[in-house]
Amino acid sequence: MIKREHYLAQIRPFYESDLIKIITGIRRCGKSIILNQVREELEAQHKKCLFLDFELRPVQSKIPDADALISYVTEHLGKEKLYVFLDEVQNVQDWHEACRTLRRSDCSVFITGSNSKLLSREFTRELSGRYVSFRIRPFVYREAREYAEQLGRRFEISDYLIWGGFPAALEQPDEASRKRYLNDLNNTIIYNDLENRYKIRKRDIFERVVDYVLISNARIFSAKSITDYMKGQNIEVSVPTVIKYLGYLKEAYVIKDVPLYSPKAKAKLNYYYKLYNEDVSLNSIRLSGNRYDLTHNLENIVLNELIYMGYEVSVYSNKGREVDFRAVRGGKIFLVQVAYSVAEDKAYEREFSAFSGIDNTMKKIIITNDDVDYSTSTVYHYKLKDFLWMDEL
Repeated sequence: MIKREHYLAQIRPFYESDLIKIITGIRRCGKSIILNQVREELEAQHKKCLFLDFELRPVQSKIPDADALISYVTEHLGKEKLYVFLDEVQNVQDWHEACRTLRRSDCSVFITGSNSKLLSREFTRELSGRYVSFRIRPFVYREAREYAEQLGRRFEISDYLIWGGFPAALEQPDEASRKRYLNDLNNTIIYNDLENRYKIRKRDIFERVVDYVLISNARIFSAKSITDYMKGQNIEVSVPTVIKYLGYLKEAYVIKDVPLYSPKAKAKLNYYYKLYNEDVSLNSIRLSGNRYDLTHNLENIVLNELIYMGYEVSVYSNKGREVDFRAVRGGKIFLVQVAYSVAEDKAYEREFSAFSGIDNTMKKIIITNDDVDYSTSTVYHYKLKDFLWMDEL
């Protein structure tokens, strides 16, 4: 497995801190690997480490709750500081009570979990603010390429647009195996995690809503529009229920909502948003044949890459016309439009006109999969193959 220095560099300054280090993200994005890489770094410094994986049944059986966890860790305490790694800790009853106790016992505590309930008000209140969190995501393209090379395989941009960046998906020997793995992962997240955790009774309706949302990434949504679509499919589901379902998907890091930024209001408008998938494979596995949605997947990938670079992202309203992204980092603002291609005149006019009337105080960028440079005197054209290796805009 590649060393994910992008995340390790964020965590490293907190190795000795008494803050609880929370490493979180969607299932199978590589949290456990990063946890192991942190442990390896500390063990290389001859630090004393204790690692527990609560997805393993023997560990769950032996340490089911906070009291058992505190007792087990206490048995391993000595004169020197103990570095405690708790993988998928949400499987321990009252885990937050154990963490709160352990951080006062000369322990540096690192935990992972697949559900953002770990960062909800309920749990952060229990931790009394004594935590720092790190969000891990599936591979961006440069990481996927590095891992594929490590495996002795090819992984092109076209593969990334379809299959995304779940690490284990790259390990599969062929497309059929990759699709099977991703379908199994989807089933684990939707059925095992969400339906069981939230005791969803109308599972067929929930799954239809999930399928519709994930196959429609990079589009404008409202709970009412989803309800109306379902009604057209002869499926009755209320707006509050849809809102609840979308909340479940966000809590499991399956989707991300991006709000609209209005320069007139100079603020984000939270009633308007676009939904994006955490990984574009969640779209691709829902399509039959090989008619993949490369256009919307490309926009989704640009969002994921911008987040990886550290930009705060929103949708920009240009007097009612939408610019895909307003990206902000270090006080610098960029407007980014995304299209699969602008080779045809209609596409060129449509995409470049999104910037009409915007002054040049913000850098205007269009990203496409074209090989020809379509830059103008006011708009920079970034080829996707170049953008995917950039550290900043």
